[in-house]
Amino acid sequence: MAKCLVTGGAGFVGSNLVDELINQGDEVIVIDNLATGKREQVNSKANFYKLDLRNLEDIKSCFIGVDYVFHEAALARVQPSIEDPIKYNDNNVNAMLNVLVAARDAKVKKVIYASSSSIYGNQKKMPLTEDMEAAPISPYGLQKYIGEEYCRLFSYVYKLPTVCLRYFNVYGPRMATDGAYASVVSIFGQQRKRGEPMTVAGDGTNLRTYTFVKDIVRANILAAKSDIGDGRAINAGQSTEYNVNQIAEMLGGPVTNIAPRIEPKRNLCGNALAKKLLGWQPTMDLPEWLPEYKKEMGI
Repeated sequence: MAKCLVTGGAGFVGSNLVDELINQGDEVIVIDNLATGKREQVNSKANFYKLDLRNLEDIKSCFIGVDYVFHEAALARVQPSIEDPIKYNDNNVNAMLNVLVAARDAKVKKVIYASSSSIYGNQKKMPLTEDMEAAPISPYGLQKYIGEEYCRLFSYVYKLPTVCLRYFNVYGPRMATDGAYASVVSIFGQQRKRGEPMTVAGDGTNLRTYTFVKDIVRANILAAKSDIGDGRAINAGQSTEYNVNQIAEMLGGPVTNIAPRIEPKRNLCGNALAKKLLGWQPTMDLPEWLPEYKKEMGI
């Protein structure tokens, strides 16, 4: 049994991760300020602390005796980070640094950091692989890359084992249903449920890799158990891709087009490194899960 700390454990990915860690018999601490997470999503067997990661002195004691830290807390999504880069930097960079400092001082065994495919930006070559140079085109993408560099630095300078997982468009149970943090799958599902047309940004041809949350949870646990601890980044994503029009077609129903957004045209995941280093590969593809989602949404 390990003692694990999950930041953002009341959120989408974090709460799913907490559940699995507890299922495996681990002791789990959750830190979440509930800015976007929901208290009811926290497993009742976890020790929950409503704290803000931006306040180092408030969180330090939670790290004492912890084996693994899974840093899932963040303000996600590209568009809102463009609208409020200062707020996003505070939550995604300053808070991240506090987590690393607290983990270093408590001598935890490893920090597993939730990074993002957004760090790649618009690349000409596909699939996206870890040897490509980062070229973020949003504050969010840049902030996630800074977090990776901090992980690498803390591993090198302070000998704190870290590993970074670059998530690719995660979906599944408990994904955000509204507001700035909702994904296209969730937004479309909610619109269909309300009987509204699905809003397609631009011409709907932007291609995305969609990854099931339980596959992401498994990648985190494998990363914690692995020998990787030098801060390197590993893609955690499905190897198939669909454009926005295809998602709308799979859900079925009318669409309406809205103004395009600043976002990468394509983000096909190359996941060979995850298979090699972690023994990980995705088990769920989006079209397999959507019928279950449609049934749940009553559409």
